[in-house]
Amino acid sequence: MEPNRAELAAMIDHTALGPEVSRDRLRTLCEQAKTHGFASVCINPWLVPWAAEQLRDSDVDVATVIGFPHGANATAIKAEEAERAISDGATELDMVINVAALQTGDYRYVAEEIRAIREVTSKSPRDVLVKVILETALLDDAQKRAGCILAKSAGADHVKTSTGFGPGGATVADVRLMREAVGPNMGVKAAGGIKTFDDARTMVEAGATRLGASAGIDILEGAPA
Repeated sequence: MEPNRAELAAMIDHTALGPEVSRDRLRTLCEQAKTHGFASVCINPWLVPWAAEQLRDSDVDVATVIGFPHGANATAIKAEEAERAISDGATELDMVINVAALQTGDYRYVAEEIRAIREVTSKSPRDVLVKVILETALLDDAQKRAGCILAKSAGADHVKTSTGFGPGGATVADVRLMREAVGPNMGVKAAGGIKTFDDARTMVEAGATRLGASAGIDILEGAPA
């Protein structure tokens, strides 16, 4: 079933993660998110306190990134990032796994890292979503499936294709593979290269329940009312 404009907006994380994103740009992002009914604003960690303030009385969540963009920080550092982000007002965490650990079959490391973030969120007085970024463009299909299974078993809420800063973004094939790997009930987020309504529609048809995009407004312009 093709999503209408409101349904699609509620799937979009309105994203601005470049190094140049300022508090002035954040104000615009938050106003756009409230106006269009986006699921969240996804921004760099230093902007979380201001985003939380601007979105306080809205239904828009504050999402930020952990271990971004390479996933190569030590697990303890990622856990500290998560703790700080939550205390600053984040309600969704998009964490990058240690890609090298997954590639080399160190599944225990990957699982323990995700569990460490989940443990931090479990101490929060409010619900905090954990989305696990696999960076699928760096993985073969077996590694993608393994990452999905590890994320699910470690208690993550979503698996996510890409940072948007790697060698490639979301593909329909990867979203379909991830949906098959995690089953019908876990979230799947497609991110990277989603620019139009047709891009978004094909990702949703493949099994995505959340979309990370900096072009959210352009996407909605092509959606049916």
